[in-house]
Amino acid sequence: MSSAGTASPTPSISSAGWLKGWGQGLSQIFFQSNIYTALLILAAFVVADWRMAVLVLIGCAGNTVGGRLLKADSSSVTSGLEGFCGALVGAATFSTIGGQWAAYPIALIGGLLCAPVTWLVVALFTKTPLRVFSLPSTTAPFCIVATGILLSTEALHVTSAPSATIDSESLAFARSLLTNVSEVVLINNVWSGALILLGLFVASWKVGLAGLLGSVVGSLCALAMGEALTETANGLAGYSGVLTTIALAVVFLRSSTLSWILAVIGTVVTAVVTVIMHDLSAPTYTWPYILTTWVFLVIAHYIPAAKRT
Repeated sequence: MSSAGTASPTPSISSAGWLKGWGQGLSQIFFQSNIYTALLILAAFVVADWRMAVLVLIGCAGNTVGGRLLKADSSSVTSGLEGFCGALVGAATFSTIGGQWAAYPIALIGGLLCAPVTWLVVALFTKTPLRVFSLPSTTAPFCIVATGILLSTEALHVTSAPSATIDSESLAFARSLLTNVSEVVLINNVWSGALILLGLFVASWKVGLAGLLGSVVGSLCALAMGEALTETANGLAGYSGVLTTIALAVVFLRSSTLSWILAVIGTVVTAVVTVIMHDLSAPTYTWPYILTTWVFLVIAHYIPAAKRT
């Protein structure tokens, strides 16, 4: 036991703990700390492109190390909470500049940068009057860093392969149920979406059901608001709704009838925010989910029946 006034040393992390945290950083993209879910998500990246999988692991590693250097506690590291934003930065790096040699150091640096950006966002929500709402930083650090990479690497940008044109609403809707899930991690692939959705059900049937519900509601809203069928089919119109539903139904609010109702309403609002951001041609990433979830958690603060987890 340390003497009064003397700071206790930061507990070390074993190599197994580092490896676990590195892996579970992938599952934390969907708020889960589950190595099997993480492995299925990693498989989804490999199915899309093995180079993307490598960049995701590099970004996750950078974020994990950066978080620890900034004194993140060992449980936060081993549960993957210090890695998921970096994993998404790795995916965004591949989406922006592909598998060029420059992508690898960029993914590592981007992952490292997620740590101080996370610290700043957390400070905003814990050291200002906003602290009363207990808002999570969630994927905001990823969006900030990824936008910086997008704007600073224009000379390296690659053109994505053209998507097959979809002119059937039923086909667009059916395909979107899985691509909404895969596009959360910037993948347009139904098989990848199926693997990730399976991973969510492995973590918890409620999480899997919430993810599927968010995909359905997001696509229905996209079709109702006249989003392009090809864009809807590729998951670009509904992916943020997947995260919103999971976040409000079972993660940040205690699961109840009210939390699921708020989640559905929040997913509809997320779809509207997505359309607005598309119309503004702004880098979207997961901002529609983030902004909507923050607003709904503030609203929930004033609803006694809406219990925070």
